Amino acid sequence: MKKTIRLDKMLGNLGYGTRSGIKALVRQGAVTVNGAAAKDPGMQIDPEKDEVVLDGERIAYRDTVYVLLHKPAGYVSATEDNRDRTVLELLDEETNVFSPFPVGRLDKDTEGLLLLTNDGKLSHELLSPRKHVPKTYRALVAGEVGQEDVERFAGGVALDDGYVTLPAELKVLAVARAGESLGHPEMAQAADRTSRVPGLRGAELAEARRQGLALSWIELTIHEGKYHQVKRMFQAVEKEVVYLRRVAMGPLGLDPALAPGEWRELTEEELAALRDYRKGQPE
Repeated sequence: MKKTIRLDKMLGNLGYGTRSGIKALVRQGAVTVNGAAAKDPGMQIDPEKDEVVLDGERIAYRDTVYVLLHKPAGYVSATEDNRDRTVLELLDEETNVFSPFPVGRLDKDTEGLLLLTNDGKLSHELLSPRKHVPKTYRALVAGEVGQEDVERFAGGVALDDGYVTLPAELKVLAVARAGESLGHPEMAQAADRTSRVPGLRGAELAEARRQGLALSWIELTIHEGKYHQVKRMFQAVEKEVVYLRRVAMGPLGLDPALAPGEWRELTEEELAALRDYRKGQPE
């Protein structure tokens, strides 16, 4: 594998300008390599060994990026879309220069953990149907979720197209029956957010309350990623998801410090956990 790269390509990949702009910087003497002024923007360098300095700043090269995003409602999990805003619009220019893409997708009205990267191999291994990478969600459900639902989900649920899901782990965290207050703090916050935030299912929540339906706050872990799977699983047991948030994917958890729309790069520990998890998965 080639270890060297053109100087202008390295700086361009990191967002320091176009090839012509970098050529101008070299001509102005703003770039040094190993302490000497660079003369040729096309010179080959070894990013791991050579020291590149631009305007007094040492440049640390990398060619991959890993972003943990708390996806908000109203954005689609795509790199481009003709109608809707995409999650890439939430990132800054310095990160978008790496051309990251979402690992999997969340529905437009679903919030929570979304990983974006330009590491195609990692993405493939996390999304491969053979891997059965677990994904955990918390949801506000119109209807009283009980033990019968827990048992049905554990045995696999037949969806509207006849597909039977893999066994899933359903936990009922709180239930507020008709006329009861939403005592569970996280449940109350989800209901409040659903009512206030455009793009969430406020109308469906209002209708459920008008009908006097119970509201359930649940946690569900699935091991596949069918289209609208969580919503369709609850439809199969005659209930409706009115708010959905993904809180984990494999070993990666949603950072509670990130508000919807906020993001950060993965820590070294999180990235190591992803890589170790990938190694432990069946081929």
